[in-house]
Amino acid sequence: MEEIQRSDGYTDPPPYAALRIKAIQSLLVDKGIVDPASFDEIVDIYENRIGPKDGAAVIARAWVEPEFKAKLLDDGTATLAELGMTGFEGAHVIFVENTDEVHNVVVCTLCSCYPWAVLGLPPAWYKAPQYRARVVYEPRAVLQEFGTTVSGDVEIRVWDSTAEVRYVVIPQRPAGTDDMNVEQLAELVSRDAMIGTKLAATAEGATV
Repeated sequence: MEEIQRSDGYTDPPPYAALRIKAIQSLLVDKGIVDPASFDEIVDIYENRIGPKDGAAVIARAWVEPEFKAKLLDDGTATLAELGMTGFEGAHVIFVENTDEVHNVVVCTLCSCYPWAVLGLPPAWYKAPQYRARVVYEPRAVLQEFGTTVSGDVEIRVWDSTAEVRYVVIPQRPAGTDDMNVEQLAELVSRDAMIGTKLAATAEGATV
């Protein structure tokens, strides 16, 4: 089924799924079970308040504060809890760092376990069987389809999230960003970069 790429970088569900979601939403509203305004509120929470913007701020801070990055890598769950970022349903959150030698990418092969409180709403492709299967046995090819070329001498590590453990990628800090502050750096970090299918944006702010 065809997916629709939105201007904000998210992927809408295929038309048939969107219609089913709309039908269920209408039914819940008609029966008075759910206030229609609550749907917009939930989406706004995960897309703008506790979504990837918060995660990007965490990554940007890790880029400029070595001690903070060390804490993330040592105990991501506790470090996020100190920042008030909870809601993982008991799961441990592990941060993995991209380097010149290693590129990390995250998947959930069994279902779609995902660190919502850090990254917000998961993209449709993350839940798709094609991504969940292919990224395990041909990660380099899958990354290429996202427009991400990883050098042949760089090891690709695929991390499989579960109900007990969720992974978040710390992408490499782009070159030429030494004079940028945390807020500016956060603008370079996308949801996909924290999954590992993309790199952080360039210093000029062009998405990659």
